[in-house]
Amino acid sequence: MQNRFIDKLGHYVALSEAEVDALTRATSTSRKITTKTDLIREGDRPGPVFVMLEGWAMRYKVLPNGSRQIMAFLMPGDACDLHIGLLAQMDHSIQTITPARVATISRTHMDELLDRYRGIAKAMYIAQLADEGTLRAWIVSMGRRSSIERVAHLICELFVRARGGDLTSTTFEIPFSQIILADALGMTPVHINRMLRELRTRDIISLRRGSMSVMNPSALASVAGFDENYLHRRARSPA
Repeated sequence: MQNRFIDKLGHYVALSEAEVDALTRATSTSRKITTKTDLIREGDRPGPVFVMLEGWAMRYKVLPNGSRQIMAFLMPGDACDLHIGLLAQMDHSIQTITPARVATISRTHMDELLDRYRGIAKAMYIAQLADEGTLRAWIVSMGRRSSIERVAHLICELFVRARGGDLTSTTFEIPFSQIILADALGMTPVHINRMLRELRTRDIISLRRGSMSVMNPSALASVAGFDENYLHRRARSPA
């Protein structure tokens, strides 16, 4: 069975056979989790490192007025909160968006992997840099990109991450609603719908329930002003 976590780390660093075996053992025990299940909640004491093997999840925070801000999407291959164990409690929640299969690696075991295997430590470090780069890109979107640019930029990002490469293929699954997109982009569902309709009108994208086709990838990237360098997808180097 394909292990997207190992695939992702192997893209960043040429892992040795021993390192692949160690990661395989570390993620060999997983559990299936239903949609809209909190893996961990704000205020909880941080636990193990979560590894998304299948399905999507999101980081989110609920404000006192009940509104929600989504701060990140987690896809197959992503690991959650490598260093959050240093804190006393979680400052946000993580919830599944789709049915998922999640492995957990204890803090002690993860520390052992990082101490023993240089390639794993380097790959995890690069993965964390990519997460931080993504967060910076979202901050720029919220502060400076127009509504249409913001929507196009997020679509580009999800497309590249979901496909594991640049904008060369044309179809990928978006397994969530426009409400979730709105909560990620700080917009209303009505506004999101208008922006998606504009992209459809320009023949840049087409939408079906649960999936999107990018009909003109270069035009989408142009609208977004998208540069994928913050995702560090070309970081592979010898371990």
